[in-house]
Amino acid sequence: MNTPNKITVGRMFIAPIFLVVFFLGIRHRMLYSALIFAIGSITDAIDGRLARKNNIVTNFGKLLDPIADKMLVTAGLLAFLKAGLCNIWIVMIILTREFAVTSVRLIASAQGVVIPANIGGKIKTVLQMVSFIVIMCLGELYEVNKIGINLNLVSNVLLAVTAFAAVASGLKYILDSRKVIDFKK
Repeated sequence: MNTPNKITVGRMFIAPIFLVVFFLGIRHRMLYSALIFAIGSITDAIDGRLARKNNIVTNFGKLLDPIADKMLVTAGLLAFLKAGLCNIWIVMIILTREFAVTSVRLIASAQGVVIPANIGGKIKTVLQMVSFIVIMCLGELYEVNKIGINLNLVSNVLLAVTAFAAVASGLKYILDSRKVIDFKK
């Protein structure tokens, strides 16, 4: 296994670590959670760049990288849902998109085709990860300094924007996939 793929696998382990820290009930848990989530997010940028730079892009990496991203994002959504910072419909919309895109990837794989993430999916992932970190940083300020914001409202607005981006990029991905996949098989 090459280094970029090891980094991707490492990101898969960051997701449950993030959840444990988020729910520890310790002072500054939101700050620590944001830092752990940020590390996971940064590894997403590092593994792809490293693979392309060293010309070691693999089908394993193309398929596993989006799954590692989904694990991290799902962990964030579950944490926010449990903490009352995310509407269940936002979670449903985002996860439905992820299952739909993953299903298309599996169909393509069965036909010997690997469809990498498109620019819309990459923008969606960055938007989600940045929004999650912002929400946790605001959560830290709210818990420590009792700043006067409606954290629930701000969180849900940011997450609704990411849900919209998820749907838009997912539809584009599925429409584009029709050019390389035979859906009649």
